[in-house]
Amino acid sequence: MSQAVKCLILLAVVALLFVTELIPLAITATAGAISCGLLGFIPAKQVFSGLSDSTVVLFAGMFVVGASMFYTGLAQKIGGVVVKMCGTGENSLMFGLMMVGTVLSSCLSNTGTAACLLPVALGICAAAKIPASRQLMPLAFACGWGGIITMVGTPPNIIAVGAMTSAGLEPFGFFEFAWIGIPVSIAGMLYMMFVGKYLLPKVDLSADQEIEQEIEAASTSSTKQIISGVILALVIITMAVGIPGVSLEIAAITGALVCVLTGCLTEKQAYASIDWVTIFLFAGMMPVSAAMDTTGAGALIADWTVGLMGGSPSPLVVTAILFILSCGLTQFMSNTASAALLCPIGIAIAKQLGADPKAVLMAIAVAASCAFATPVGTPPNTLVLGPGGYKFMDYVKCGTGLVIVAFIVSLVVIPVVWPFFPAN
Repeated sequence: MSQAVKCLILLAVVALLFVTELIPLAITATAGAISCGLLGFIPAKQVFSGLSDSTVVLFAGMFVVGASMFYTGLAQKIGGVVVKMCGTGENSLMFGLMMVGTVLSSCLSNTGTAACLLPVALGICAAAKIPASRQLMPLAFACGWGGIITMVGTPPNIIAVGAMTSAGLEPFGFFEFAWIGIPVSIAGMLYMMFVGKYLLPKVDLSADQEIEQEIEAASTSSTKQIISGVILALVIITMAVGIPGVSLEIAAITGALVCVLTGCLTEKQAYASIDWVTIFLFAGMMPVSAAMDTTGAGALIADWTVGLMGGSPSPLVVTAILFILSCGLTQFMSNTASAALLCPIGIAIAKQLGADPKAVLMAIAVAASCAFATPVGTPPNTLVLGPGGYKFMDYVKCGTGLVIVAFIVSLVVIPVVWPFFPAN
């Protein structure tokens, strides 16, 4: 049996464990990397190389900087002010919630954003006598599409960057995702305002229903709120401007250190704010991605896939199929795992066609964040399930149309911004 076939078998096992989650995702990814070393797919010294990748440092730093916004209460304050400014009308409140959810989740945790805005939305709904079921799902969806806008907004974006780095390709820039993230966000808001809202149920909830909040504000000090806001702004500006000698990870970690030193959050809270599952899943799948390349497993998958599509399919067709596959998987499994599985395959298929992999990878990453059609696809969807009084089919009815909108926008925008055959 060839090394390529052995690698494919290993990948199939990893995929099965990702889908079923019989064991934790981070353990699956790490075990996959170790297996690649033991089976000789990659050198032993490369097994844990993902942990030393600078992208891991960038992600960890931004987790901490973002968490300081929640621990100081600034994120909650911003959400409350914006939503109240929009008024208590059903349409204006929905727009306000989606707007603030989109903006905050572009740089902060989408789960944390949904959690801090949930009680704000419920309070206003109760006062204005508006069914919360008409507001919470749009909020959850906004937290999902908002994450597409920046590199650190959602794990699939980071996974795509890691796959490119592992393949020796020039990775996406920090704000490059905004080229598709902003159009998807605008289209999503328009869909919810003019179509989606008519598919939402009207559920009357009991007044004493318990509200769970994922991240509680540990401080209400206005000084610390200002400091955390300034730190986040400076970090983002530094990344956008591109100061010579100051890389993205240096900016993120410096911001994280200043957050702790100024008391915006404690050292313990900083450690707790890092999503270690994402970190280890990312670090574990990088060696697996490398193994797919070195053993030829990725090329085998690419040959098989291209053969099924007629031997010389259009890159746009390939992009559409991978978008559908990524989006389908992410409705029921971790979006991080979906992206981690498909990004190396996408690169191999693009190379097989002689096309630039950027468009394919962007489609996979965006699709992995379009977990709108089920309550289990992404944490914000799950978070509003109980408080909104939703049923599974409510997500299917409202979210499926949103997925189609994101699909259409992506197939129009992505090839224009990232051409399959760029002129050199």
